[in-house]
Amino acid sequence: MDLKKLVALNRSGTPQALPSFCTANAYVLDDLLGFAASRNLPVLIEATCNQVNQFGGYTGLTPAAYAASIRQKAHAAGLAANQLILGGDHLGPNPWKHLPAADAMERALALVKAYVEAGFTKIHLDASMPCGGEPVPSFEQVAERSADLCAVAEAHAPDPGLLSYVIGTEVPVPGGEADDMAGIAVTSPARLAETIDTHKIAFAARGVPQGIDRAIAVVVQPGVDFSHDSIFHYDGDKAAGLAKAIGQYDGLAFEAHSTDYQATDSLAALVADHSVILKVGPEITFRFREGIMALDQIEALLGLPDPARVMEAVVRAMQDAPSDWSNYYQGTPEAIRILQLFSYSDRIRYYWDKPAVSEALRKLIANLTIAGLPAAIATQFGTDFPIRADSVDPRSLVTQRVATTAERYYRACGWL
Repeated sequence: MDLKKLVALNRSGTPQALPSFCTANAYVLDDLLGFAASRNLPVLIEATCNQVNQFGGYTGLTPAAYAASIRQKAHAAGLAANQLILGGDHLGPNPWKHLPAADAMERALALVKAYVEAGFTKIHLDASMPCGGEPVPSFEQVAERSADLCAVAEAHAPDPGLLSYVIGTEVPVPGGEADDMAGIAVTSPARLAETIDTHKIAFAARGVPQGIDRAIAVVVQPGVDFSHDSIFHYDGDKAAGLAKAIGQYDGLAFEAHSTDYQATDSLAALVADHSVILKVGPEITFRFREGIMALDQIEALLGLPDPARVMEAVVRAMQDAPSDWSNYYQGTPEAIRILQLFSYSDRIRYYWDKPAVSEALRKLIANLTIAGLPAAIATQFGTDFPIRADSVDPRSLVTQRVATTAERYYRACGWL
C-alpha cells in the first residue's frame, strides 16, 4: 500500500487512515493478520527499537528474523504480500542512551541499516533523547541526528523509493510512562513548525533532501494518552490549531501514538483531523490478557485433573523477574497486585513469552481443546449467540477480543 497516497487522500478531505499494530505477542499477531486477511485489508505491523534490534532486543530477534517471522505468519493467514507493511518505531539511540552520544548514534545508525535491509519501509526516525548525560537536545540537534539516520536508510534500503519516513517525537518513550500523568499538553503549531523546518534544513544539509519528500507524518501530541487507570480522551477543540497548522505543509499528516482505549468516535475524530497513522499496542495485549484470564477461570470451573494454572504462572514470573514492571507500579502490595494484572499500561505483556508461562499457555489451550469447552459456559466469558455447535474452540475467546480492537480501529480509519 502506498502511504503517500493515503496521506493525500486524508489531506483532501477523505477521512481515511491506517492503524499501526505494535506488539510482539505471537498469538496476537496471528489474530491480527488473520483478521486483515479475512477482509482483504492492508495491515501495518510495527516493531520498536527496544523490541527488535541488531542485538536482538527483548524479543531476541534481529530485524531480519522478525521480518521473516511476520511474513511467514502473513502467508499462513492468507494475507496478500502487498497488503503487509512493516514499520520500525522510535528508530534511534534510545536503547543505548546511557552511552556517550557518539557511541549511541553509531549503534542507532546500525539499527536503521538493519531495519531497512530487512525490508521495513515505514521508518520513524527518532533522535530526540539525550545521550550519555548530555542536556536535552535542541530541535536542530535532533534534526541533524535524524538526518544522519535518514542517510543510512537511503544508502542501504533495497529500494529507497519505497520508504516512508515519520519524524518528530512529542510522545512517551518506547515502553510507556513510568508514572501517572497529571495532564498532557497538545503540541503547539509553533513546535510543529520548528520540528518540520529544522528537519528540512538538516536533511538538505546532509544531502538527503528526498527524505523530507518521502516523509508522510510528524509525531505530535494531539492530547491522547493513558496511565495505569485513566484515559486522556481526544478533544478536537483543543487540537483545532494543530489540525489547521498541518495544512501549511504539503504531503504531511500526523502519526498519533498511544491512542489505545480511545472511544471509536474519538479515533475517527483523530483521523478527520489528519492523523493518518493511529498507533495501538497495549490495548491489544490487554484484550489478549482478558481472553487468557477467561480461559484460566473456565479451566478452574471445569475442575480438570491436570490444570495449567496459567495466571499463577504469569504472576510467579512477574515476581521472579520484576524489572519490566517494578519501576512503573507503586503503592501497597494489594494495589501493585491489581496493577500487575489490570493496568492499562499492560506490563504483563512482557511475560507471556517466558518459558514457564509459554508452556502453561500451550497446556491451557490443549487442556480445554481435549476436554471440550461447552458453548453454554463460553457465553458466560464472552462468546455470543448464535453458536452453531455444542462446544467452541478455546482460542476463539481470545481471538474475538483481539478482533474487537482491530475492527474498531479499521472502522475509525474508514476501512469498514
